[in-house]
Amino acid sequence: MSTTATTPAPRPLSPARTLATAVRVLRQLRHDPRTIALLLIVPVLMITLLRYVFDASPQTFDAIGASLLGIFPLITMFLVTSIATLRERTSGTLERLLAMPLGKGDLIAGYALAFGAVAVAQSVLATALSVWVLGLDVVGSPWLLLLVALLDALLGTALGLFVSAFAASEFQAVQFMPAVIFPQLLLCGLFTPRDRMHPVLEAVSNVMPMSYAVDGMNQVLTHTDVTTDFYRDILIVAGCALLVLCLGAATLRRRTG
Repeated sequence: MSTTATTPAPRPLSPARTLATAVRVLRQLRHDPRTIALLLIVPVLMITLLRYVFDASPQTFDAIGASLLGIFPLITMFLVTSIATLRERTSGTLERLLAMPLGKGDLIAGYALAFGAVAVAQSVLATALSVWVLGLDVVGSPWLLLLVALLDALLGTALGLFVSAFAASEFQAVQFMPAVIFPQLLLCGLFTPRDRMHPVLEAVSNVMPMSYAVDGMNQVLTHTDVTTDFYRDILIVAGCALLVLCLGAATLRRRTG
């Protein structure tokens, strides 16, 4: 007599389980001061350093400071999220959690919620410092600048959750930076306008989310009103973050039967 193995039906997303996961992750982060420093202090220090590097040329800081407000949160959230999630994979924590009545959607949403809360704090600190302390000249609303910075941080979180599935060690997780982040950094328009690049590189930059993150910051920097391009930029960044989170949920599988 043969038996047929059945695949368990996906569990529906539960707000209570999602919140419990987020609280657990935040408690772990609270006991890791180095990670907190990387998330909250390093972006602030980098923005401050950049301001005084261009002390004799404030207009240069105005030109690239807003772009970096979108880039720094994305990079730091990518690093911390990928390493923290991989640590949970390799330690067996995710394996144990998936054996419990906890859906993959609950896990991914919980991680996204926890790191998203940190992203809010990071974005508020960096944006407030840049605009009200370092004198970043923004034509549009600083709140829109904060919105783009937050979406960029959430995108970094989503990318970190996704790539952690393909790394076997924390060192390998860091190695994904040159493959995932550096090409976007070079082609996002920070160093030269994208329409002045080689046509092939411009086409590649058009499918990279960081390009729209930088463009969204520049829209706030140079326009008093909310533009159509700004709406396009934030929708693309948010859509990419949601898509990558869904892909991250698809990579959550138990390694043992």
